[in-house]
This record gives sequence, structure tokens and C-alpha cells, in this order.
Amino acid sequence: MIGLDDLRTARTLLFVPGSAPDRFPKAAAIRADIVVIDLEDAVAADRKSVAREAAAEWIANGGRAIVRINAVDTRWHTADVDMAADLRVPVMLAKTGDPAHVNAVYARTGAPVLPLIETASGVASATSIASRPGVARLAFGSIDYANELGVDPTDRESLLLTRSMLVLASATAGVAPPVDGVTTALNDPAALTDDVAYAARIGLPAKLCIHPRQVAPVHAALAPTEDEIAWADRVVAAARIDGDAVAVDGHMVDAPVVARAERILATARR
Repeated sequence: MIGLDDLRTARTLLFVPGSAPDRFPKAAAIRADIVVIDLEDAVAADRKSVAREAAAEWIANGGRAIVRINAVDTRWHTADVDMAADLRVPVMLAKTGDPAHVNAVYARTGAPVLPLIETASGVASATSIASRPGVARLAFGSIDYANELGVDPTDRESLLLTRSMLVLASATAGVAPPVDGVTTALNDPAALTDDVAYAARIGLPAKLCIHPRQVAPVHAALAPTEDEIAWADRVVAAARIDGDAVAVDGHMVDAPVVARAERILATARR
């Protein structure tokens, strides 16, 4: 079963349509950190029940995944939550716009919740949402959000403030950094890599993926470089010798610097 720590340390979350159960084991074999069985956007209205039943069957038989459930204002939401509660499976909550949405889902399921922030109301309430019990981390639904604002989702400048707000909200709430939204280009690994590097640079070190071939490039883009690993080794080694502030490569090293070095080495070990 996927737990809170799995969600908080994940680099890749790979969507697979709930209406395509033949793809569930294929998605699992890709070795994304988290498989997300999608009951929302990827499933037509007349296939929602079938998708929910397929997801429940696969997870009940040992399949390792979370589910993206439909938003609270849809007619499918209650049944989705009931299924998640029966299995105690973590959920990605579509279009989370209010902390009360998270409270209700967590109270019913008792499982971790990953709020998908994809509306202006969700962004405005991001700190309160991230602070709710059961929240693993926030995820950015950049496509829907940009559509609501009437901006191009690929225009980084137009969404920089929002991404930064989600990073700040997560830090304020004490949860893991947010997961960045999807890159819709399926055959352009260079564009994907650039998107991932940009998002990580501003504080979003994880990615929503919509195709299996996006997973490996994301992992590669998020891996520390050899120079970063060597620097982190030197910092940690120096800190072990002298617990006080020391100098490494001509720069002061104190507790926050050591913590950053330890994060780099932990990522490298993965």
C-alpha cells in the first residue's frame, strides 16, 4: 500500500485512465514512483462507474496505485470516495478549492490526500488546504488553471507567481514541495527535461506524467549531477568532523547547508 512517505518523496506520478485496466500493469512496470489511476478527466461520463470498478478490483488484488477522484461538485464524487474508503487508498482530489473538501475526504477515507490545485480558489486557499490533516503535498493542475485564467499554460511567466505561491504554501504548512503540472508534448524529451529543470529550480521537484515515456526523462532531469554529489559529500564529511560552522570550497557551511547536502545525497541514493 502506498503511504504518506511514498507520496511525499515521489518524483513522478504517472496517470493511467481508469477505463483502460489493461494498462494498469503496464503503467506499474514503467517504475514511476506513483501510478495514478484516473477516474476524472481521462474517463468519459458514461464510463465512470466501469472505471471505478476496474480501479477497485486492481488495487484490491494487490495493484499499487492511488486514484484521482472526481471533484466534490460532481455526481461521481461520493461513489469515488466510498471506493477509496473501502480500500483505504490514497486519493488525488481533483479541483480542490476549499480546505473543507480535504477535511471531508480524509474523514471518510482515513488515507492520505493529494489536493490537485487547478482553480483560482484553490490557489487562494493553498496554505489552508496544505495545512489540513492527511495532506501529503499539493499538485499543480496547470492546464485547467491556465484555462480558467485565459493564459497559455506553457507561458512560464504567466504562471510563475502561482507556482511560487504553491511552493510557499507547502513550506508554510510543513508538507513536501508541490508536484508540477503536466507537459503535454509527448514526443519532445528536450522540452520535458527543460520544464522539469525549470520547475525544480523554483521549488517543484516532482512531475505529473501523462505518458510512460515521460518517466525516465523526468527521473534523469531530477537526478543530482556528479558535481553536486561531490560537493554534498564534502559538506557532509566536513560537518561530521566539526559540528560547528566550517568552510568548504571557500564557503561557509552551517546547518541549513548541511541539510541541503543531505537532501542531494538522499536523492542520489534513490
